[in-house]
Amino acid sequence: MALQWPDHIEEKPRLMPGRPVFKGTRQTVEHVRNALGTGVSEHDPVKGCPPLRHDFLRAAMLYAAAVRMDV
Repeated sequence: MALQWPDHIEEKPRLMPGRPVFKGTRQTVEHVRNALGTGVSEHDPVKGCPPLRHDFLRAAMLYAAAVRMDV
């Protein structure tokens, strides 16, 4: 089965002011997406944020493609 972003990303109004986060973390999708967008290697965010997994990074890219994210 292909990776689906809803399996890894959630929005909770009381957590990180309703911004989408990776399930089980307080790490926002926006932070990871911005880091990847500035040219950071996909391995760097994972090293800097131990709770993140590589499938979270893929989910962040799928989320950004599926949902308009105003920053």
